[in-house]
Amino acid sequence: MKIRLLAGLLVLGLAAGCGGAQVDSSTSSAAPQAGASSAAAGTVKIAINPWVGYEASANVVAYLLENELGYTVELPEIKEQLAWEGFETGDVDVIIENWGHPDLKKQFIDEKKTALSIGSTGNKGVIGWYVPKWMADEHPDITDYKNLNKYADLFKTSESGDQGQLLFGDPSYVSNEEALIKNLKLNFKVVVGGSEAALIKGAQQAQEQKKPLLFYFWDPHWLFSKTDLVRVNLPAYTEGCDADPKKVACDYAELDLDKIVSKRFADTGGNAYELIKNFTWTNEEQNAVADDMTNNGMTGEEAAKKWVEANPAKWQAWIPK
Repeated sequence: MKIRLLAGLLVLGLAAGCGGAQVDSSTSSAAPQAGASSAAAGTVKIAINPWVGYEASANVVAYLLENELGYTVELPEIKEQLAWEGFETGDVDVIIENWGHPDLKKQFIDEKKTALSIGSTGNKGVIGWYVPKWMADEHPDITDYKNLNKYADLFKTSESGDQGQLLFGDPSYVSNEEALIKNLKLNFKVVVGGSEAALIKGAQQAQEQKKPLLFYFWDPHWLFSKTDLVRVNLPAYTEGCDADPKKVACDYAELDLDKIVSKRFADTGGNAYELIKNFTWTNEEQNAVADDMTNNGMTGEEAAKKWVEANPAKWQAWIPK
């Protein structure tokens, strides 16, 4: 998701996925104009960051832009840092789900003034460390970080050597893991799984096959409704405890996820901008669409169509009057 999620993220993206495309500065968006006819409303470029929850939000917004307002929507796969850079080149109009990133906000919103935050998605984002429930049942004190070293041998893998493994996802996710391990004096090593899909597969196998696993993950995510996981309690987050990335020794903050758009799109995006500004939904709604995309064989467009048809009162409130 500042996480990327971690935020984050599945093969789908995540993730939320998981390889991101490079920003192509040779193409530029045809900025939609306020009041344009639906026959030529313009093109909106929504970056796809690599986790499926993000993809769910992007696909629902894209479906409405195309089918209700007549826009053309492009969904380039671009990882977080590159997506922000795309605001300057015209290759990105929208980041539909931003996980904190105070450093990027300072750079692109405050200093360069090429981007704007246009309000909450309605989703609450939380990153944390998790173990399968069977481990917490057998070792109740394992959910306290102070006891992790006692169990480090259980988490050893060929990749982690003599240390316990902490499984991570896509390398592009914002992460405090290295600092946490160092500053909390934990005998663990971060092992990069490479994607949201790797984290999901690891979690499912860990619970089903009773394999020890400590891993980085985030909510909202459909996985919690299908696999029993227990969060490890790190030192409680307090304001400013993560200000210095090298000194972080606290848990992640709960984030009010927000939408970021380019300044150019905010000025010229017309009805597309207004719809995206109005867009807000719940973790449960996002998880339902993400679940359809991941587990029920639906494309992003199919899952979005299903949700839109089932929730007219919700999305009609987003449509500009």
